[in-house]
Amino acid sequence: MRMEEPDKEAMATAVQRVAGMLQRPDQLDKVEQYRRREARKKASVEARLKAAIQSQLDGVRTGLNQLHNALNDVKDIQQSLGNVSKDWRQSINTIESLKDVKDAVVQHSQLAAAVENLKNIFSVPEIVKETQDLIEQSALLEAHRKLMDLECSRDGLMYEQYRMDSKNTHDMNLIQTYFGNVQHLSDELAKQLWMVIQRSITTVRKDPTLLVSVVRIIEREEKIDRRMMDRRKQTGFIPPGRPKKWKQKMFEVFGKTIGTRIEGTQADTRESDKMWLVRHLEIIRRYLLDDLIIVKNLMVQCFPPSYSIFPKVLELYHSALSSRIQELASEDLEANEIVSILTWVLNTYCSSEMMGNIELIPEVDVALLKPLLSEEIVDQLLHKYMATLQSNIIAWLRKALETDKKDWDKDTEPEADQDGYYQTTLPAIVFQMFEQNLQVAAQISEELKKKVLHLCLLQMNTFLNRYSEQAQLYKEEHLKNRQLPACYVQYMIAIINNCQTFKESIVSLKRKYLRSEDNVLVSGSANMDSILDNIASEGCRSLLDEVFLDLEQHLNDIMTKKWLGGSNSVDTICVTLEDYFNDFAKIKPHYKQKMTIKAHRKVVTEYLKAIMQKRICFRNAEERKEGAERMIKEAEQFKFLFRRLTSGFNEETDGLCDTITDIAEVIKLTDPSLLYLEVSTLVTRYPDLRDDHIAALLAMRGDASREMKQTIIETVEQSQRQQSLNYTPIFKDIMVPSLPTLSVPKLLK
Repeated sequence: MRMEEPDKEAMATAVQRVAGMLQRPDQLDKVEQYRRREARKKASVEARLKAAIQSQLDGVRTGLNQLHNALNDVKDIQQSLGNVSKDWRQSINTIESLKDVKDAVVQHSQLAAAVENLKNIFSVPEIVKETQDLIEQSALLEAHRKLMDLECSRDGLMYEQYRMDSKNTHDMNLIQTYFGNVQHLSDELAKQLWMVIQRSITTVRKDPTLLVSVVRIIEREEKIDRRMMDRRKQTGFIPPGRPKKWKQKMFEVFGKTIGTRIEGTQADTRESDKMWLVRHLEIIRRYLLDDLIIVKNLMVQCFPPSYSIFPKVLELYHSALSSRIQELASEDLEANEIVSILTWVLNTYCSSEMMGNIELIPEVDVALLKPLLSEEIVDQLLHKYMATLQSNIIAWLRKALETDKKDWDKDTEPEADQDGYYQTTLPAIVFQMFEQNLQVAAQISEELKKKVLHLCLLQMNTFLNRYSEQAQLYKEEHLKNRQLPACYVQYMIAIINNCQTFKESIVSLKRKYLRSEDNVLVSGSANMDSILDNIASEGCRSLLDEVFLDLEQHLNDIMTKKWLGGSNSVDTICVTLEDYFNDFAKIKPHYKQKMTIKAHRKVVTEYLKAIMQKRICFRNAEERKEGAERMIKEAEQFKFLFRRLTSGFNEETDGLCDTITDIAEVIKLTDPSLLYLEVSTLVTRYPDLRDDHIAALLAMRGDASREMKQTIIETVEQSQRQQSLNYTPIFKDIMVPSLPTLSVPKLLK
């Protein structure tokens, strides 16, 4: 089936092609020409196919010939190996008979080596002395050359002895004893080399050739070590003291020297010097930077490139420094010391002041440096720092508040700020402390800065509650003896002003140390604003209480016979208020405005209370007229006073005083029949005016009958009262003593 499908496809293609050739009648004449052309193409294709098949057949024939030849070669090799094996078995006996010859050859070689080194053998003590002198004179290259000659003689003799009889320990020990001082010379020379290596930072600047000599000696020893190790693999013999591994020892000396250099930078005055850690780290920074610059610029030239001396020294410094920092971190550090070490580790170490210095680029890539402290140790230090900081902040805030409280009892006024407002140093001290801790935290990391700010504001919240309690106690102590403290008013003003300063400082801290998206961290700041508002409000209330304690007697004289007879109580009230508010000029405008409004309302309310408390009952129209005119005059006095006190606040003050004037108009009315109209108008203006207020007002007039009072009150009660949105109730909290004249009508209702 598979062969039929291509045939069908070929047939279909041929039919299509012939149909294409014979589409027109004139093409029938060319059929023969087409047939011959196709025949030529077919013959050409068949020729190429035959050539290809012939080529493949030739290749197969050649391959078969090569395989046949290979088979013959394998048979020949197999026969030759058999002959070799037969000859080897026959020669074993011959080899064993030559053992004596072999021993003689070895002995001859040993004697030849002894003869060759005979001169050196006899001159060993002399060479040892010369070498010792050269070492003491620091002629290290010459000393090492002689040492190599001695070692070469010793090792050659020991090797020959080992070859002849490896079990003959007596002769081997004899040779080693004779050359016993050689090992001592080697140790002495090594000591000199390590002394030079220890002082390499200084030596490379003063005498770099000495360091180069040391490196050349180490290189020679390394080559000898390699040669001896290769011979050991072949023969099993290794000379005593080999391999010396002086290159490895050199880096070990470098490491110990660097470690000692770092530890040696600590001052001896640690117990008495609070800045010991800062000084210690600064000395380390300076030494390390200077040393690495010297290694990069000078020492590298003294060592072969294969030593990679700068990366190795850098690694040794980093390792020694990491060990030292971990040792410091494990000690009982104070908060400022933890900050110093973390700032140095996390920032200074990789900064341009140290490993990122331009003179170390590009050999030092700070991005590839391993951390000096693990994340776990850093977290432990940060946790300890936060715990210590919290304890310190609590203690600092408590001490600051105690210090501020002592100032409250002084006989001198508090200081004023640049605008003349009283203040104490408490806000400045508190926020200066916060600022210092935040600046320190910002040097370590952004995350720590946020945590410290969060901690400061949390502690600030607790502190403000204590501040509020102390301000309240201050007021209570003052009320026990109003003569003390002498500057109570001034310091209460300072406490109020401090609230505004605290608010501004909190906003400033948030703006300076927090991004807008981080404000969720300080969600408690709204609570602090509320506490500060309460402290300020309580302070303002305390000051107003102080004012009205002085005004109490004069307010009690209002609406009495004494007042009607010409008392100057209101004059005294106005003078006293103005005097107090002269002192209140030291209060910041925001709080002073609130105090002024409260004082204004309080004065009017107390005046209205005096009207409602049945202190006086006018006997006739003349007294009513005189009393009403006096009330109007005093209302104008209050208006004038509070216009002055609120001149800078854009505050409307006349409305409250107009209440006194409106009541005076009711008192002044001469026609009792118009009382209902006047009272109705009064109730319309003041919807919170109650029936007991109206009854007290009518009782003070003294001319309204019981029936008239009852009728007016009942009629007013039945009227609908509409309170405007802008109206602030003033009669709501004014209590009226019970009036016996109203008890029966009330019960009847």
